[in-house]
Order: sequence, then structure tokens, then C-alpha cells
Amino acid sequence: MENNLWKHIKTVRAQSPLVHNITNFVVMNNTANALLAVGASPIMAHAHAEVQDMTSICSSLVVNIGTLDEYWVKSMLMAAEKAHHLHKPWILDPVGAGATPYRNHTISALLGYKPTVIRGNASEIMALAKDNTTPTKGVDSTAESNEAIVAAKMIAKEYDTLVCISGKTDIIVGKDTLVYLNNGDALMTKVTGLGCSSTAVIGAFIAVIENKAEAITAAMALFSIAGELAARQCAGPGSLQVQLLDKLHNITEQEFSETLKIS
Repeated sequence: MENNLWKHIKTVRAQSPLVHNITNFVVMNNTANALLAVGASPIMAHAHAEVQDMTSICSSLVVNIGTLDEYWVKSMLMAAEKAHHLHKPWILDPVGAGATPYRNHTISALLGYKPTVIRGNASEIMALAKDNTTPTKGVDSTAESNEAIVAAKMIAKEYDTLVCISGKTDIIVGKDTLVYLNNGDALMTKVTGLGCSSTAVIGAFIAVIENKAEAITAAMALFSIAGELAARQCAGPGSLQVQLLDKLHNITEQEFSETLKIS
């Protein structure tokens, strides 16, 4: 797998997939810029009158439930239903799973359309598996990534999906997949929405790469390595955002391979 990751990054740059995002108000700009930086083409569309048509013409769908309301939930369900019907890859980011009954009900409805990938922090993944012993703290995790592996395996089996647990260590879990990535920097937690941006980047990779486990791994490796390299030269979270985008855009194969920590 390791030898294919840079090839996958080049594939996204070359094919520039169109990625349909129904995401939250906090991260729209960050998400669009991250997709552009890795070579993809973002579109944000949630109007009921066009959401299914938009899903039809895009290469993949990203659904992020960060800022829910009734109108947006219907948009998400319509888009997920269309993606499922067309066998298009889509990713669910269950932001704040376990925090409220409304949020949990929305996630349950979306899971019915069998997302290709689910990406969340450890608390969110454990909440999806109905392990309510580990509460969320708003949208932040109160658990470490490795505590959610059992829950992720349950979810992967039940919904025939791949699960990406994000945290200090990013872990990709599937029926026959268990990959650990140990890149990134603690300063990344001081910038809102970077997890949401990584979800969107995964959306770009699953759009054009057949091996979805490798697609997730390449996307998360790229994002976390770019953050790690950016953190080495930034002055704080403000400049980290700018330098992360720059590094997503101009990272070299040598930088990527020399920084990658995978097992």
C-alpha cells in the first residue's frame, strides 16, 4: 500500500474530481480551499430542487452534519439516497454523534444509505456503535483513537463500509483493513474544521481511486503530513491554516515519503 500512496495523490491532481459537499456553515470556505489545494473541484449545493441532480453529475458526495436543521437534513438524505442509488462513493462525517437525540436520529437515517466511508473522532465512532459510555464534548473527542477500534470494526461490518478514526493517530478500519497513521501536529486541533476538511479530501480520493482503503489512507496521510510540515514553520493556528493549504498544494514526493509514518 505504502508504495501506491503518492501515485494516488497524483491521480487526484490529474483527474480533478468534482466533489459535492453538503457541509456545515463553519467549514465551507476551509473545505472548498482544501479540495482545490489537493487538485479537486468543490461544489456546495443543498437546495432541494437541485441536490439530486448535483449528486448525479459529481464524482462523489461529502455529507457533514455539523450544523443541522430540518432543511439541510432533507438535503443530506436526498443526496445520500441518490448516491446510493447510483453506486457513487460518498462519505459521512457524523459530527457530534451522541450529543443529542436529533443528531443521532439523523445519523441513523443517513447510515441507511450505506456510506462508502465514515470518518469521525473516537467518541463519534463509539457513539455510532451505540457505546454511550464515552460522551462527546461538543464536537471534540473525549477518547483516544485506539479506544474506538472495536466500535469501528462493528460499524464496518454492519454497514459494509470503511471507517476512519481521526485523532493523534489516524486509524483506517475495514473488514480486512487496519492501518495506522502517526502524522499531524497537536496545533491542528486549535484550528476549527480541519477534521471536516480532511473528510472532504477523502471524498476527492474515493471519487477516483478504486481501492477505497488506499484512497482513505492516501488522503489522510497527505492531510496530516501537510499539517505536520506546516506546523514546523508557522507562528500559530492562524498562519497554520494558510501554510497547510500551501503545503497541500505544493508538497513534493520527497517531503511526503520522508515524513510518512504508517503501520
